[in-house]
Amino acid sequence: MSRAYIISAAMIPMGKHRDSSYSGLAVPPVVRALKESGLRKDDIEAVYCGHAFGGMLTGQRIVKEIGMGGIPVINVDNACSGGASALHLAWKSVASGEHAAALVIGVDKLTQFGGGTLPLVAEDPEVQEGMVMPALYAMRARRFLHERGEKVSLLAQVSVKARRHGAMNPFAQFRKETTVDEVLASRVICDPLTLLQCCPTGDGAAAVIVVNDQVRRRLGARAVEITGSVLHSGTPTTGFRNMLRPEITRDSARDAYEQAGLGPKDVDVVELHDAFTIAELVYYEALGLCQEGDAAGFLTSGKSTYDGEVVVNPSGGLLSKGHPVGCSGVAQAVEMYWQLTGQAGARQVPGAKVGMTHVTGGGIASLDHGACAVHILKASD
Repeated sequence: MSRAYIISAAMIPMGKHRDSSYSGLAVPPVVRALKESGLRKDDIEAVYCGHAFGGMLTGQRIVKEIGMGGIPVINVDNACSGGASALHLAWKSVASGEHAAALVIGVDKLTQFGGGTLPLVAEDPEVQEGMVMPALYAMRARRFLHERGEKVSLLAQVSVKARRHGAMNPFAQFRKETTVDEVLASRVICDPLTLLQCCPTGDGAAAVIVVNDQVRRRLGARAVEITGSVLHSGTPTTGFRNMLRPEITRDSARDAYEQAGLGPKDVDVVELHDAFTIAELVYYEALGLCQEGDAAGFLTSGKSTYDGEVVVNPSGGLLSKGHPVGCSGVAQAVEMYWQLTGQAGARQVPGAKVGMTHVTGGGIASLDHGACAVHILKASD
């Protein structure tokens, strides 16, 4: 296997871009990523496009607008993990020597649904019984609060941290700080989760360019090495499942650490899948950032923010930055590229050298999520 590097990254501000098409959302970051990389469009040997709701040939519809064609364009639908899965495939194609340079796109437009919870697959038996994602995470939250003896205000503190980080991010959908009282006073979505404990729906697009070491050296570009890239699907299990011990994330993180030759203590900055407040607490433990049972203290002691042990979601995470589903995994990689190359502005994590991105995708009966992708990235000399 060869080494694979991200050499440029771009995204648009997340928000409600109702008048934009999928191509309208994605072309600007694609053009910017290409320009900043120093590559011509003819240098790109493959395109991987992650989305969930873009319809057929989303990637082809995007790149034709800038005159790209004649190369493989692979569209990846893996629910919330679509963008991260596209990055995994690009990494694999470059690391294996199949391609020297690949473009990765993540894009989705959720305003097309007009609000409310996102549609799930009707043939799923739990969906037929009324299951939606806020309900799933609300059950997780109830179990967490019961088993750990915690109060709902703990969940609200996750939102407070996310909004504080997001206020420093010009690409975030929400850029205003909030308080515990404001979070708890927002309308109930699914008890105990209130509106400000749920990620917003919106639209967004992001792009990164992945190249081999030879191209990186030729361009002399600022680069971030992808030292670990793991994609897992959920394991079918009937009957009881421990909702506070998500095995798909634990397994993915374990394999990514092993692949990278690193451990949780080596990581300086993390972008994790905080679609709901309870998710961040559960994933602290699943990613090995703290010991099992210590998530509450890890948050309240400030260990997951600036001047703590590791900065979690400096972008504001999905709770503040927004979660355009198929875009999110690539947007996480963009944030990590900026952090590890010192381009993150006011939210820069001082001295960040190693970063991790994590995203899970989809709720399916008998599975602990349908997909999970974890990437470990390292600042390159």
